Amino acid sequence: MEKNNNHELKQIFNEKGETLSPVLPENVKNYLIDIDGTVCDDVPNEEPERMVTVMPYPDALKILNKWYDEGHIITFFTSRTEETRGITIEWLDRHGFKYHGLLMDKPRGGNYHWIDNHIVKATRFKGKFTDLVVESKQIEVFKK
Repeated sequence: MEKNNNHELKQIFNEKGETLSPVLPENVKNYLIDIDGTVCDDVPNEEPERMVTVMPYPDALKILNKWYDEGHIITFFTSRTEETRGITIEWLDRHGFKYHGLLMDKPRGGNYHWIDNHIVKATRFKGKFTDLVVESKQIEVFKK
């Protein structure tokens, strides 16, 4: 799979004029997508032989490739171990997933609480990929 990394980052500065980490244009999203249990059936690291034969969810393939074609960044972020990187890349490419990157060794066990200096939006996968819609939900934030 040819990786398209031609995304124009906007330089930003703090109040002292110091450079901060650049940001993407507002219309481009960075999607971090889990693999097991999200784009295919769940395959634990303890059974890597199943990673070769598991089939992708057709709606996941369709929506993720659509987002890629719209210019968004698709990075797979998985709890699969570094030892399974080759199997994972071969599987993604064989099934036609378009993506920009693959991050391995995500912590296992769920119950993620992401703390970052950038806005983070989380969407829990519940069995079907569709276009995203905006809903208001209660969230945890740092006390002011």
